[in-house]
Amino acid sequence: MSETLFFNTFAKGSKSAKVLKNTKDCVIYTRVSSQQQADNLSLATQLKACTLYAEKMSYNIAATFGGTYESAETDERKQFTSMISFVKKFKGKISYILVYSLERFSRNDNSIWLTNELRKLGIEIISVTQPIDTSNASGQMQQKMLFLFGEFDNQLRKQKCTAGIKEMLMRGDWPAQPPMGYSAIRENGKRKIVINEKGKFIRKAFEWKAYNNYSIESIRAELAKKGVKICHQHLSKVFKNPFYCGLVAHNMLEGQIVKGNHPQLVPHDIFLKVNGLLKENPQGYNINEENPAIPLKRFLNCDHCGRPMRGYIVKAKNIHYYKCNTKACNNNKNATSLNNLFAKILDFFSINEAKDVIELIKRQTIAVFNQMTSGKQDDYDYLQKAHKDVLKKIDRLEERYIEEELNSELYNKFQKKYSEERSEIEEKLMKLSRQVSNLDDCIDFVIKFGRKLALKWNSADYNTKQRIQFLLFPEGIRYSKKTDRCRTFRINSVFLYIAYFQQVISNKKRGLPELGLDFASFTTLVAGSRIELPTFGL
Repeated sequence: MSETLFFNTFAKGSKSAKVLKNTKDCVIYTRVSSQQQADNLSLATQLKACTLYAEKMSYNIAATFGGTYESAETDERKQFTSMISFVKKFKGKISYILVYSLERFSRNDNSIWLTNELRKLGIEIISVTQPIDTSNASGQMQQKMLFLFGEFDNQLRKQKCTAGIKEMLMRGDWPAQPPMGYSAIRENGKRKIVINEKGKFIRKAFEWKAYNNYSIESIRAELAKKGVKICHQHLSKVFKNPFYCGLVAHNMLEGQIVKGNHPQLVPHDIFLKVNGLLKENPQGYNINEENPAIPLKRFLNCDHCGRPMRGYIVKAKNIHYYKCNTKACNNNKNATSLNNLFAKILDFFSINEAKDVIELIKRQTIAVFNQMTSGKQDDYDYLQKAHKDVLKKIDRLEERYIEEELNSELYNKFQKKYSEERSEIEEKLMKLSRQVSNLDDCIDFVIKFGRKLALKWNSADYNTKQRIQFLLFPEGIRYSKKTDRCRTFRINSVFLYIAYFQQVISNKKRGLPELGLDFASFTTLVAGSRIELPTFGL
């Protein structure tokens, strides 16, 4: 026995890694950068050249990938990713990746790293038009140089493209896909941005926010009724995008705002008002926003055109009026008359002082609240499960990144996506978890508030009047001078039920004639609000 055998445990360094056996199996990858290239013979030429090379070298073609157009600037290509997964899965069986040229494989700074990782698995990248012996250091250096030249060429192209895009932006031309509400068309061979059908509803959304101060969720609901579905975050971005008021803002403009060549969807003053930046009228005169003589302005809408009605004063007579601004609409009304009509409408929603009526309202309100919130537990359970799933995705993403299965670019992309998804789910969970712990006190407050509602509205300041108005009629009310009548599309279900309940127990089957609602339509509205009527005492 050799005397050095006992000293092996003191040896330094590690044994050489096991060299994977070189096989004759290969895969072919073909790629072009654009649809135009895909339509010509480039892909067929690449495939033919790779196939002939494989036959010449007696390689067995295990699979073919690509055959489409994918950018080589990133490694997020579907066919490319599938190929890499395939060769990793059959590690030790696949020895070569055949490409027409190295730039068909990759043109970014990750290519050299990926090549080294594949080489550790015993897989070499072979360019059939650039014969290089990568079995030695000299050949590997030549391959790396070609990858670097490909990346350098990409950077030059990007620099030229960026300069061209910036020049377009400086001229006011939008080079990319326009935002929601606009479409890019071709007219006489030139690209033109026009307002589409959705744009009309986006304009209404700005007006609802500026004039009626609707919440984002209320506006989303209204848009959904008209067939325009948009998420909360997207709608917030719409309101902050100056593109809609005819201006261009882009990262390449480096903090500048440029007047665009596209049509303006909303006036500048409405855009600024929506974003809370308009404090003074740019025409030089002041508007009294809190005039208690005209509390229905912008809450009152024209029944002919749907636009909000403004308030003004005839100084010669010192009389206030409500008027629609649409030309030829001629919809105006004495402010005092409409204010009195609205106070009369509020009387229908005032809670009866009778003690037995109040007790019935309290009992039924509690029953309705429990009924309307019973289904939320299922939603809460579903969101909890979705929250656990997204947390697992984040953990798995981090594991793959640590194990170097993903590069930093892919990791950052999906990490941002999953984080946004988690935040959205947590926000919804927070809303659903809020419970009313003092329901009896809340109901007592509402009943107290609902007594002599018209009297409280008349004596309140301008802001309180506005809050009461939108509390009862979230979408405002409409007035028509032709019929001299008001109507509304939506009434707060709680106050609607109270009015209907009191009419039923008092056998006054009138409905709301001031809003054009007879008793039959009144019951339909209450049924639509999903409120169960009590059967006792009727």
